[in-house]
Amino acid sequence: MGKRRANKHPTLNHHEEMSVSSLPNSRQQQSTIELTDLDIPQLAEVKKQLEEELSHLTTSFAQLKQAQGKFQDCILSVEAVKSGNSELAQSEKVIVDVGTGYYVEKSIEDAIKFFLGKVEFVKQNLDSLQQTITSKQNNLRVTLDVFQMKINLATANVSKQ
Repeated sequence: MGKRRANKHPTLNHHEEMSVSSLPNSRQQQSTIELTDLDIPQLAEVKKQLEEELSHLTTSFAQLKQAQGKFQDCILSVEAVKSGNSELAQSEKVIVDVGTGYYVEKSIEDAIKFFLGKVEFVKQNLDSLQQTITSKQNNLRVTLDVFQMKINLATANVSKQ
């Protein structure tokens, strides 16, 4: 066929997890989108999808931050029981909610380790989610730039006529 042209146009690629399922004639898989090849309605759809994804991701981020805070509060509560600075009687064991309605009796040290593990797990998820949010924000920024460029070109073409 012909030579393959160098990619000098803004694109969204599969590493940035851009889903194109809502675009006309697209496959249900992740792929690279040549933003400058899209028309204004398609760019508007990409923009809308990115905004929805960002909204969902930021809500999830806030919920994870809240969960992290609750686990940290649990650590403080267990440490207060351990040191005797609690309204509860000093004890060697505590009941821990391990999720989905299950409670387990653990030693104070094991309970602290359990909650520290939960805090670390949530932190790793927050870090990963933050990277995804940053990537989506960058995708949205590039999409908005191309969208504005296309609108400016369309406006200039209409003015010339």
